[in-house]
Amino acid sequence: MILRYTCILVCCFLSFISYSQVSTAQLQELDKYIESARQQWEVPGMTVTIVKDGATLLSKGYGVSSVESGMAVDANTLFMLGSTTKAMTAAAMAMLVDEGKVKWTDKVTQHLPWFQLHNAYVTGELTVKDLFTHNSGLGNTDMLWTLWDYSTEEIVKRIAKRPLSYSLRGGYTYQNIMYATAGLIIEKVSGQEWSSFVHKRIYQPLDMDSTCALKSCAFENSNRAAPHYKSDQGIIQIIDSNADSIGSAGSAWSSSADIQKWMKFVLDSAVVDGRRLISKKNFEVLHSPQIIIPKSSFYPTAQLTKPHFTAYSLGWFLHDYKGEYVQFHTGSLNGSGAIIGLLPEHHLGVYVMVNLESAEVRHALMYKVFDHIIGLGERDWSTDIKSIYDGFAADSKERRMRRASERVANAPADIPVSTLEGVYTNDFLGQLTIEISDKLRINCRKDRHITFSHWHYNTYMGKIEEYKQDTGSLIDFDRDAQGNISFNLYGHEFVKK
Repeated sequence: MILRYTCILVCCFLSFISYSQVSTAQLQELDKYIESARQQWEVPGMTVTIVKDGATLLSKGYGVSSVESGMAVDANTLFMLGSTTKAMTAAAMAMLVDEGKVKWTDKVTQHLPWFQLHNAYVTGELTVKDLFTHNSGLGNTDMLWTLWDYSTEEIVKRIAKRPLSYSLRGGYTYQNIMYATAGLIIEKVSGQEWSSFVHKRIYQPLDMDSTCALKSCAFENSNRAAPHYKSDQGIIQIIDSNADSIGSAGSAWSSSADIQKWMKFVLDSAVVDGRRLISKKNFEVLHSPQIIIPKSSFYPTAQLTKPHFTAYSLGWFLHDYKGEYVQFHTGSLNGSGAIIGLLPEHHLGVYVMVNLESAEVRHALMYKVFDHIIGLGERDWSTDIKSIYDGFAADSKERRMRRASERVANAPADIPVSTLEGVYTNDFLGQLTIEISDKLRINCRKDRHITFSHWHYNTYMGKIEEYKQDTGSLIDFDRDAQGNISFNLYGHEFVKK
């Protein structure tokens, strides 16, 4: 019988269960590495949760939940899960498939007759399973929820106006709106909103008492992490993102204390307290490769892990690492990030949640845990992955400097700034307004505003207000022979009404 005992380190919210193959000394060494990596990446706060063989090895908070309040992170601090929510949505659909209320091969239009893509053939052929595999043919459409206050149904209806980027099942583009559509199907066939369904069918049976499907629920808890951004002024706290309109794609919040129950559930093939919540057959569907992801579209960490295959199942990325089968998924929203990583054959899981945008320490810690617990090596993943992303940052800085050198100082606009104010429309995205005070200000959704200062001629430089830093985006205003004014925002043309 494997000897088990618990060692609690007071004041740091650390819980260890030591096995003969995972010593207390190993875990203490890992704990020191985690804190060192957090500081190396300048992450204000994070949690790390490790489970193995159905028990918790580590559940701890590091740093602070907010640079403004200075409140310490603990195992009960809520963090935004972002797209790691997708696996929960896929699990919810699998439950409904088990009940015979829906089939993976059902056409989406069987359940949502109004659903439409730009291509009639693809509309009719798109299946429920296709919603989960990022190969519908639809390109990126995230502006519909990041910059506009549309309802879930309105977002899904608007994709009909966006031409497809490739043929059905003929490519790969990470696609949140398809997961939002899956949430609507869950609502239609279950008679419950997606958020209610996952709460009743997943969170309650797993005793995930503090986990919330939506931001509105999470904000009832004062012990939650605030989002942060690394600006020219240092680490600053920004406003929280709201992904509730695409909830089933990435709106859940949880804590280290709760998320360990989800990891144990998944590692035990959807069994809780001896009761199976998803059939073995459909659990295998959830975790089996469905599409191959081109190496060029995979994570930059592949430069170091050198996988032989990269794939996607239903809510999970898949690849091999040193002969091990890895299931993982990231979650990213403004100012926050998360990652879940599993080695199913070793019944090992790790979950990292951070409150800093683009903090890829999450990847570093996932692989570090794999190495350290299973004995795959002792690479300094934090330093090596940071080197890759520091290179990206340097390239970005060089591009900004090159663009700045091309700026024509004091070059006046020939379209009077006073004429730019007004309402602009785009067939796909809808309308936005531009108002003018000391700068141009674009108003899309209630909690997101972009200001633009004059760059040169009819070009303006954008800044997202809560980031207090230039976005690096330039917009060019144009005026045709009839005097109609237009501009291009992230590849979409808006025309003044």
